[in-house]
Amino acid sequence: MFIKRRQQLFAAMSDNSAAIFVAAEEQTRSRDTEYPFRQDSDFFYFSGFNEPNAVLLLIKQGDTQRSVLFNRRKDKLAEIWQGRRLGQEQALASLEVDKALAIEDMAEHLHLELNGLSKLYMAQGRYPAYDQQILAAVELLRNGLRHGWQAPSVIEDWRPIVDEMRLIKSAEEVALMRRAGEISAAGHCRAMRSCQVGMWEYQLEAEIHHEFLMAGARSPAYGTIIGAGENACILHYTENHSLMEDGDLVLIDAGAEYQMYAGDITRTFPVNGKFSEPQAKLYNVVLSAQLAALEMIKPEVSIYQINQVVLNIMVQGLVDLGIMQGEVSQLIESEAYKAYYMHGLGHWLGIDVHDVGDYHDVKRSRPLQPGMALTIEPGLYIPHDADVPAEYKGMGIRIEDDVVVTEQGCEILTADVPKTIEEIEALMAS
Repeated sequence: MFIKRRQQLFAAMSDNSAAIFVAAEEQTRSRDTEYPFRQDSDFFYFSGFNEPNAVLLLIKQGDTQRSVLFNRRKDKLAEIWQGRRLGQEQALASLEVDKALAIEDMAEHLHLELNGLSKLYMAQGRYPAYDQQILAAVELLRNGLRHGWQAPSVIEDWRPIVDEMRLIKSAEEVALMRRAGEISAAGHCRAMRSCQVGMWEYQLEAEIHHEFLMAGARSPAYGTIIGAGENACILHYTENHSLMEDGDLVLIDAGAEYQMYAGDITRTFPVNGKFSEPQAKLYNVVLSAQLAALEMIKPEVSIYQINQVVLNIMVQGLVDLGIMQGEVSQLIESEAYKAYYMHGLGHWLGIDVHDVGDYHDVKRSRPLQPGMALTIEPGLYIPHDADVPAEYKGMGIRIEDDVVVTEQGCEILTADVPKTIEEIEALMAS
């Protein structure tokens, strides 16, 4: 899979050029402890290598295409304290690169690998310390005329090329995302079965993370959101430290990361297992909009077009419930609905939970294509101080699924989590 991606990138690169990718750095948590390491998404996309302090160089010269990896040396003492290292010899076999050199010696070798090339592709600004080393190698070549050296004369950002590659998922990627969706769904089902009045939000978070870990997803794909009551109206609420009370809805936005691919699901359900009548009415507005959106997904339809249908359903529902007043078309045109629906309908999904890829414009009018993966997540959030009927105040509802666009429509990767009122109440009662 990684070799195929390198070949695809080589095909898009100019002749006599090199593309350079840098691994993520370890991040200090406090003093001499680090956060769990998470590899740079683009570096991993082409290497499959999960260690810090590494650089991958992909070189294209005529019909010759080769890969050079700079990575950490084997070090017995460091490995006793901090874990195994692949080293150079093992990298040749495990990663199928053409050459592996010690990262500690990169200053001695990098300029020689770049010598004679016309163009260098790099993502300047992402890892400034490595930018300095790379540009120092280029400058060394510029000053090496007496050695017969030639420096690349053009530096170009590889992100537009790579982002387009990553936007269309291969069959292997869809399989990994399907598994991420299954694990994420199992976590949400566990939360519904476990939820009780008097639990703390973080206890429900623990149930979800336990399910992820037991299935081999070592971490969530992003900060898990467990928002009960008014907390559900905070879109990226991650404190998860409130008591869940009788009569509350709880909004859970959580996804597992499986082999670097993200799941991203949101479900909203009653803490006591039974929707009240006002909760059910507002919930069904969001559910109707989400189901309509899923029905529309197919090639050549845009997120923008789908969101227009979603807006009509949700604004009409808000008018019917007395939360908004006026003509639906005018409320949409004036964007009055943004008081209650202030985010977009969805986003690209993949190795990053908010994955790379051009939407074409702020409206997200790019036509969908087979292989694109995205979320569909309409929501309504009624602030506690809103001038609306009292029974809807402080209520936040979002319903989110992950989909991959197919030739005929879409595959819903997260369909294992119930989302109708009847299904949710039945699962919680069980």
